[in-house]
Amino acid sequence: MFRIEDVDLTPNPQALKFVLNERLLKYDARQFNSAEESKNDPLASQIFEIWGVVSVFYTGRIITIEKTPEADWEEIRKGLSAILTNFDKSQIPSEKISKPLQNETEIFKQITEVINTRVKPALERDGGGLEIIEFKNNVLKIRYQGACGSCPSAIRGTLVAIENLLRKDVNPDIVVISA
Repeated sequence: MFRIEDVDLTPNPQALKFVLNERLLKYDARQFNSAEESKNDPLASQIFEIWGVVSVFYTGRIITIEKTPEADWEEIRKGLSAILTNFDKSQIPSEKISKPLQNETEIFKQITEVINTRVKPALERDGGGLEIIEFKNNVLKIRYQGACGSCPSAIRGTLVAIENLLRKDVNPDIVVISA
């Protein structure tokens, strides 16, 4: 049985990170920006039934929910707790949602290593994540997930920080853009 162990603020004022007692996913992350997008995911689709939920992101032991400004966090927390109490983890689709990129160059492998070991863990602490969309001609296109998806600091500051990290550790010519 899942339960919420902790609730953390995120830099996004309309998003909270709910920390669970056990893992939902081992390696993948799931991002849904509408109830329609979540129709094939039983957990996310149930969460979208809570009034005021506008996006759902989950990975590992966290679920990040973004809400409308009018929605009440206490009502969302109660609704999420009720869903988790009766949720069977085997209902989560086992296939990975993120699609592997066909760019297996050495530089892309280095970028992926930095993103997976240094960037994603930092973003997860704030209730978010990112997906690599494309890497071509030294331009890395990413999409923010969870609390980072509509957070002003992710769109500006974090993007620059990721670019600086990749320029320092991988290649000084890399440019990072948000999809």
